[in-house]
Amino acid sequence: MDMQDMLRRAREMQQKAAEMKKGMDSFEVEGQSGGGLVRVTLMGNGACKRVSLDPSLLKAEDREIVEDLIVAAHGDAKTKLDAKMAEEMNRMAGQLGLPPGLGL
Repeated sequence: MDMQDMLRRAREMQQKAAEMKKGMDSFEVEGQSGGGLVRVTLMGNGACKRVSLDPSLLKAEDREIVEDLIVAAHGDAKTKLDAKMAEEMNRMAGQLGLPPGLGL
């Protein structure tokens, strides 16, 4: 592969990465904790879109537990989001004939 070809591929990769990021912003992933009692929905850009609590959790004495479950559900959603983004980047790198994990 010559230098011009590498530069062309790098520009294509940057363009596709920007397109993918734009598309990923509309993705939604849901994380959960407490066996589904707490659910957090994140957008592709990491913004929290929705928090859903099972009504059985809404007792004053359980407040600390609920707060911890929300943090855990958010962490679960973020982990799923990061995995999805890595999967998409590897797919895109493969389409360009680049090795996976190149670090777009």
